[in-house]
Amino acid sequence: MSKAGLESHPQHDLAQQLFEGRGYGGIVAFELADASQEQVFRFFESLRLCIPATSLGDVWSLILYPAHSSHRALSPAERARIGISDGLVRISVGIEAVEDLLDDLEQALKA
Repeated sequence: MSKAGLESHPQHDLAQQLFEGRGYGGIVAFELADASQEQVFRFFESLRLCIPATSLGDVWSLILYPAHSSHRALSPAERARIGISDGLVRISVGIEAVEDLLDDLEQALKA
């Protein structure tokens, strides 16, 4: 995983130039604390703007469940060992307005 946004990264200056200081990537991961698979799926079903997907990369914001996509071949114990909990989700941020995405996530968390 590239960490070009860190000043200590050898290609930080290049990343700064390419991204014009506007950020260094569009993938965000967060954990729904102590959430089960069922609770994560209920969260996904409550989203109105973010689209559940099995891969990331589009102009639309996509959200995925690593336990069923990128890390599906691992056992629950193996996933836990490397920090992929049952509550972990990833979002590939699209071109929507940040405020709209935050509102969508907030309303889904409350649902």
